[in-house]
Amino acid sequence: MARLLAKEKLDYRIDFVAYTLEEPPFFRTEKMGSYVHANYLKENSITVKGMICLEMIGYYKDEANTQTCPIKEMSAIYGNRANFITVVQNEKSGNFGSKIENLMKKQKLIPTVSFKGSSLVTGVDFSDHLNYWNLNYPAVMITNTSFYRNKNYHTNKDSLETLNINKMSAVIQQLYITIKEL
Repeated sequence: MARLLAKEKLDYRIDFVAYTLEEPPFFRTEKMGSYVHANYLKENSITVKGMICLEMIGYYKDEANTQTCPIKEMSAIYGNRANFITVVQNEKSGNFGSKIENLMKKQKLIPTVSFKGSSLVTGVDFSDHLNYWNLNYPAVMITNTSFYRNKNYHTNKDSLETLNINKMSAVIQQLYITIKEL
């Protein structure tokens, strides 16, 4: 993504940040790298158009019953095939979240769905975008839904061979086009 966007002349600045300490025991603490970064932005009154968190974007299956959902009723909306990417938002994602969602769906390089909801739904805030939401910055998480489809998640079977590089590339290409059109 950084290589692709380095060639573009955008009307806004983009920072690429790699965070550390997202996993327990640091998750949901002020020691999370994303908290440190978001808090720095807040303390220094730095304006942020929005934060995009890429979280688990490489695992896909087209077969039935390869996708689960945290709430049974969601299966009727999202289906049971692990073949899509999700734009996760909450009320703090605002217009930024809506624009990312609409532009991602417009590209049609990979099926894209959106989930806008409360952190009461398990997993909605399980990544670095959480700290931006907590500090009132617009943020989205782009995800393949991680443990709701990838049974290898956080096991020794979670290896490169289980990832679909072509679909992961499609997500990056789709997001690249989206960012250019923001």
